[in-house]
Amino acid sequence: MSEQGQTQTSRRTVVVLNGPNLNLLGEREPHIYGHETLADVEAMCAARAGELGWTLDFRQTNHEGVLIDAVHEVRHDAVGVVINAGGWTHTSVAIRDALTNVSGPVVEVHISDIHAREAFRSHSYISDIADDVIVGRGTAGYLEALDAIRARVAPSGPPA
Repeated sequence: MSEQGQTQTSRRTVVVLNGPNLNLLGEREPHIYGHETLADVEAMCAARAGELGWTLDFRQTNHEGVLIDAVHEVRHDAVGVVINAGGWTHTSVAIRDALTNVSGPVVEVHISDIHAREAFRSHSYISDIADDVIVGRGTAGYLEALDAIRARVAPSGPPA
């Protein structure tokens, strides 16, 4: 989905937010991030969301304020939020603060293992407020994040 995203989210919608440079998946450092594109990740997430009985609101932006606005927009209505804040993970108190207002589960995702990379990447402003953190699982981490939200919103039984 484009940077503008959707204008309305329902309680049956799971939101996946992606930060800077994730639009370059598949070409940016494939030895670290793999060869799948962001469109591939969106398709995987849409399929899993459908299996779980949800619709998907999938967004990416290279502008911090746009990401914060997206969190504000969906904070009360989304079943949960998956966020890969990219480089803002290590720098943005503002994104962290916005995420504290999300009423559903928040799952932080990183394609690479941020703890096994440069020292500055090991600190996350998001991890301590996230319900779950998934790192180093490649793009499959997004699917694990959707499953983690499902476990938190309906620990037993099939999707509604």
